[in-house]
Amino acid sequence: MKLKPMADNVLLKAYEAQQTTASGIILATTSKEKPAIYQVVSVGPGTKDVTMTVKTGDKVVVGKFVGTDVTLDKEEYKFVKQDDILAVVTD
Repeated sequence: MKLKPMADNVLLKAYEAQQTTASGIILATTSKEKPAIYQVVSVGPGTKDVTMTVKTGDKVVVGKFVGTDVTLDKEEYKFVKQDDILAVVTD
């Protein structure tokens, strides 16, 4: 199955950067907070009022309590409006 965003919705997947402590200990997933950085999986076509500026593959920052969480084929995704995206992460 595939998920295709409609209108100005964006489909995100949590960006899993391995987190370690200063001494090199890898943190368990249960001790982590919900991620704030996500990778864009798919982007809707936009609307006549909203031009989509993010694209597939972008890393973005969203607020902790925005969007709708969806699980499909044991993978967790999040749908957000483009307006809920706070920033695009660049290197």
